[in-house]
Amino acid sequence: MNLKGIHHVSALTANAQENYRFYTEVIGMRLVKKTVNQDDTSVYHLFYGDEKGNPGTELTFFEIPMAAKNHPGVSSISTIGLRVENDAVLEYWKKRLDDHGVKRSEIVERAGKKYLDFKDTEGQRLTFVSDETNHGVSSGTPWVHSPVPKEQGATGLGPVKLTVRKPESTVKVLTDILGFVKTDRSYPSPADNQPDILVFETGEGGNGGEVHLEERSDLPPERMGRGGVHHVAFRVDNKEELYKWVEKLNSLQIPNSGFVDRFYFRSLYFREPNGILFELATDGPGFDTDEDLDSLGESLALPPFFESKREQIEAKIKPLNTKRS
Repeated sequence: MNLKGIHHVSALTANAQENYRFYTEVIGMRLVKKTVNQDDTSVYHLFYGDEKGNPGTELTFFEIPMAAKNHPGVSSISTIGLRVENDAVLEYWKKRLDDHGVKRSEIVERAGKKYLDFKDTEGQRLTFVSDETNHGVSSGTPWVHSPVPKEQGATGLGPVKLTVRKPESTVKVLTDILGFVKTDRSYPSPADNQPDILVFETGEGGNGGEVHLEERSDLPPERMGRGGVHHVAFRVDNKEELYKWVEKLNSLQIPNSGFVDRFYFRSLYFREPNGILFELATDGPGFDTDEDLDSLGESLALPPFFESKREQIEAKIKPLNTKRS
């Protein structure tokens, strides 16, 4: 029952069309699945990733039309990391982000790794992290047909930062329940008079298995909206292991969703004490289960349990052209 790293991160957008443009044309990720929110089939759930959407590379978005702007604060997933091959690639991204009018920072070093922070068009907080000195969880493979050269492309998800008011309870869940290990690679907070940010890792560790924990006593609770993050998922090997996690959480009397079949993977959801939603998700079956690898994301894909409702779903959902020439 050892978690293997970060599986995916799911965030909110108010505009699926603009979201698709930004993450495919600017960031150069591949749309590997265009489907619907399984809890509200009238809106999209978009999955971006590497060449086939391997676990550990998936950045997903629920479309919530008319969603208010996200108001940052505690009890939040406050930064999403995207891995790149080395330090030199960060220089490439400085220029590319500037060319596309994207707000960014300068390159900074945190806990021995170099980062380039930026925001998408809705204020989503992201950062490129260099794998130059990285060891641990393997990265993915950028899509060869991306507008970004393969050598400069995002290779997967990097560290995810959690911002909380009371870190002790979150630390207990990460270490005592989920099996994360606290490292000695802390780094200074960006805010005055706040503790250093702590670094935890799971699986083989490194950028693909890290959670950074930020304590902030100076912020209100986050009011989630467009540009906010809904949840982070961690990798479980298979559904048999996931059932064991259900048993473990139940034995600890931790409220949870129980086993959930998302078709492309199987899931388990629960909230840690500061209110952040965690998911445990299996590595398979994968996104090429119901589509050819060459045409992933080009059509509206529905899990078999929604296929009988396709006509009604397509009648309610607004068109989103994702056909690639």
